[in-house]
Amino acid sequence: MFTARTAFANLSRVSRQSSRCFAAKAGQAEVVLVGCGAPNRGMGWYHAVQMLEGRCPSASLDYVIEPWFLGPGGEGPGGPEFKEWAAESTAKYGTTFLSTSITDLPSPKQPRVALISGRTADNPRLLTECIKADCKCIYLEKPGAPTVAELQGMKDEAEEAGIEVLMGYNKNVCKYVRKTREFAETVPDSHVTFVSNNAYENTPESLGECFERNAEGMLKNMAIHELALLASFYDVSVENIESVTADKEYSSMQTLPGPSGTEFTDFDKIKFTIKTKTGKEVTVAADRCGGTDSYATVTDTAGKEVFRYYMPDDEDKATVQKLQAQYPTAMPYFFTQDPDYVTVKERVAK
Repeated sequence: MFTARTAFANLSRVSRQSSRCFAAKAGQAEVVLVGCGAPNRGMGWYHAVQMLEGRCPSASLDYVIEPWFLGPGGEGPGGPEFKEWAAESTAKYGTTFLSTSITDLPSPKQPRVALISGRTADNPRLLTECIKADCKCIYLEKPGAPTVAELQGMKDEAEEAGIEVLMGYNKNVCKYVRKTREFAETVPDSHVTFVSNNAYENTPESLGECFERNAEGMLKNMAIHELALLASFYDVSVENIESVTADKEYSSMQTLPGPSGTEFTDFDKIKFTIKTKTGKEVTVAADRCGGTDSYATVTDTAGKEVFRYYMPDDEDKATVQKLQAQYPTAMPYFFTQDPDYVTVKERVAK
């Protein structure tokens, strides 16, 4: 079932792969990363980095399936950098990189987990292939599928096959969310606001690239983590929503060309408040260009802010600075959410 848990050469034959084909040891999951993305930009790439560096001890990243950068996109933007990183990773860790399908892999010797982090439009097909490839569990990056109908079909397919599918909603295990919820419980009739920030440059070029790379849109991409929080902790469901009030002064939508020249329309900022029929109320704000830190606030019945907690907090900033020095051109949000990505992958691998 689906749950939000609190994710060198162009080779085509397994016989030509690295000698590290069965590196997962007893007690570890054999992880196959399906869809990696560009170094320093793709979420799949950062998942790979954490596993290769041994930060997820229950997970052994044995295979990376990347059809684009090991295929038609190999000579385009990001292609040479990906192949260089793949060659270095193969030499250092023995991980096998493939341009083909997960169905071409040999049978696993340890429980196989697929981490799907490719294009959202490809996810229904990729999930089917992962089931055929003897995966015991599938970690599916948000939003899972382009439409609710497709996601429901994937859910039904996985349940019929007896395969557990977990969604990578890492903010469900974030420290700042837990601290905010705990404090809010001590303030009668308090109101919580979740503020999600990214650090894109506020330029047509930067936002256009963001809009194209995350073509499913802000609500199905960046802000979907907050929607998962509302569903998990605030009783928000389609049937239980009483009202949604948009903050039109805060919110902003633009139509911009991406690197391909195609125009995309999306929010660069959005803010709204949801009230439920069961009496709960919560606000979400998201800003593509708001900076590196996200946070949550608690206000009392007079509207006075009585609590604010940041991600990262002071305890985690040293880790963020270390990672920034190690990967200076990577997306800043990788580092602020770094421990939460580890927590979610560990829970899935176990």
